[in-house]
Amino acid sequence: MARDVLAEMGPLALGSRLKRLAERMQADATKVFADRDLPIQGTHFPLLAALATYGPLSVSEAVDAVGISQPAVTRIHNALQKMGLTTVSPVEGDSRQKQIRLTPEGEALVNDLKRDLWPQVRRAAERLCDGPDADFLTQIARIETALQERSLHDRILDEGAGPALRLVEYDDRLAPEFDAITREWVEDMFTLEEKDIEIIEHPRELIIDRGGVILFVEADGLGIIGTCALMPVDGDAFELTKMGVRASARGLKAGDFLLQRTIERARQLPIENLFLLTNRKCAAAIHLYEKAGFLHDADIMDRYGKRYARCDVAMSYDLSRPPQD
Repeated sequence: MARDVLAEMGPLALGSRLKRLAERMQADATKVFADRDLPIQGTHFPLLAALATYGPLSVSEAVDAVGISQPAVTRIHNALQKMGLTTVSPVEGDSRQKQIRLTPEGEALVNDLKRDLWPQVRRAAERLCDGPDADFLTQIARIETALQERSLHDRILDEGAGPALRLVEYDDRLAPEFDAITREWVEDMFTLEEKDIEIIEHPRELIIDRGGVILFVEADGLGIIGTCALMPVDGDAFELTKMGVRASARGLKAGDFLLQRTIERARQLPIENLFLLTNRKCAAAIHLYEKAGFLHDADIMDRYGKRYARCDVAMSYDLSRPPQD
């Protein structure tokens, strides 16, 4: 095993060891953000945390709150501003003074981080620091050893690992779940249309009895948390429809799980054309579909888009392609 020169140098290399440790942990934080398709990086955390804690701040106030240089604060703000997460506005009563503040999108992101990711990071970091009291250098060495064994990235994933997910087949007793989950997400963003009501009130007649499939995802301790259907439309064309996950269960990657299992089931059916209809407001869902291999399809939009007044996005999936890893 290679010798650790910095560790052998003791207090002489303290700054270098702390910098090495910080870079390693920030790199893992950036990987966690990438896992969740978040545009921010670990280096953006100090300013986001300061704005979330204190509200709007001038650059000098942000420097004092975060303890980093003015150029660093400005650089972080510029990056966040390009993402639409921060903005600059005049101080009330003094238009000469400017303050950095979170935009509504920035506030929504921070609220999501506070609710979900930050507690996971905190728990993972606390576990890294578990152990008997020791001098500072020994504690750093113990943390470095722990990170060699398992990265902070993986430790955060462990903290975020939710309950086990299982696929559940349709049963008439689950018809109320199909109805309730669909109503929840549609009514949260749109108006329930006649086509929606027709399908969720007659799932067996319109889907199951015609050769279609309705699947559910169940989580330990939570019960049924999501659903998705493959509905025959005409001939060998099927619509992937009514995919939704309860708001209370988001963050468990149930949508990814359900979509992949539904595509796997579609490969087992005599489906020539698989498509879905959605709305551009469903940006997170569209991104999920794109990652799974669905492509935007103008022809599908022309043929089936009028099925829903809210539809302005149509996508298709080539089932002849090999399954994605």
